[in-house]
Amino acid sequence: MLAGNFYTVTAQSQEPGQVATTIELNAAHPIFQGHFPEQPVVPGVCMMQTITEVLESALDRKVMLKKANQMKFLNMIDPVKQPLVDVTLTYKEEEGGWKVNATLKRDDKTFMKFQGIFN
Repeated sequence: MLAGNFYTVTAQSQEPGQVATTIELNAAHPIFQGHFPEQPVVPGVCMMQTITEVLESALDRKVMLKKANQMKFLNMIDPVKQPLVDVTLTYKEEEGGWKVNATLKRDDKTFMKFQGIFN
């Protein structure tokens, strides 16, 4: 789990089928010592785990990625220069799981886009 250590939720709003969360990244987290020293970048796997955790919080249950239809990493996130990131999810229960569309962005800069299915 990354919440509370790698990032902290600073704001969240939720309506049925959608959630908007602002996170603050912990630039001092040990992961950045290896990814990469003196030029930290949020790993793609951490972005994906953040989406998973935001969805789990919205659904109040554990989920597992079943299928990633689209996973685009558009810009790097430097936690020193860009400590705040907005995570927006829309989700809908369908046969076979939860269909999710998600973006990680801040202002006019999009870092990641995701479409997929969680169980």
